[in-house]
Amino acid sequence: MSLANLIDPIAAEGGATRFENLDNWLQGRTLYGGASALIAYLAAVRAFPDLPPLRAGQVAFVAPTGPEVELKREIVRQGRNVAQVRSEIWCEGHCTLTAFWLFGTAREPNAVHPAAPVADWPGPPEEAETAMTGKGPAFIQNNFEIRRAQDFSGPGEPVVRRWARLTDREGLDPVSELILLGDVLPPGAMRAMKRQGPISSINWSFNLLDTAPTTRDGWWLSENASQHADAGYSSERLRLWNADGRQVLDGMQSVAVFG
Repeated sequence: MSLANLIDPIAAEGGATRFENLDNWLQGRTLYGGASALIAYLAAVRAFPDLPPLRAGQVAFVAPTGPEVELKREIVRQGRNVAQVRSEIWCEGHCTLTAFWLFGTAREPNAVHPAAPVADWPGPPEEAETAMTGKGPAFIQNNFEIRRAQDFSGPGEPVVRRWARLTDREGLDPVSELILLGDVLPPGAMRAMKRQGPISSINWSFNLLDTAPTTRDGWWLSENASQHADAGYSSERLRLWNADGRQVLDGMQSVAVFG
């Protein structure tokens, strides 16, 4: 199974690790960003199983990641409530991904402010039209089901919004599922491009709004919105909601726009 090939080799001791049969997770010549971020996350939590819940992550996609890697991870600081952990993926002696994870125990809240409800609710995923059938990179075709969640397509407002779910979620906890799925859509800047060309994620930072997220039948509403694009780069806001419209993740990303 493709998902097992991705997560089973990640051992608590880290170090040299080989992943087999990862063709289904490739995006061009590298692992799909969500897959490599998940590897770094699981390397951290399997090495340090007593960490509190994940609250935030900062991931830098430094270089292409292949099947033979070295996994490094360390606790940078362990406080009374918050632990900060760094994990890295190295290939052929070079760092290809570095991630910083923030774990924190819950405290008595001194401020309570729920996220705003999703604007322009597209309706439930069960009623949405299937999208990207036979299109997109290998990792989408082999691992995700995508459905439409906005009325327009093609050029226009630089926002891409889709329903998405993994076709195989066996063995994944909900947070790992969100990390694997969070980078699944192309950037919103795609709708503002003057001509077709390659795009590449450079980093991804996110805050979890729910440390134990739930949804219906694996469906999550994903949105990438370009806040500013120029000089070959786009600043993107990435958000995820569950099937009932409750926001569970809020993030940002820098994307290289070529062509």
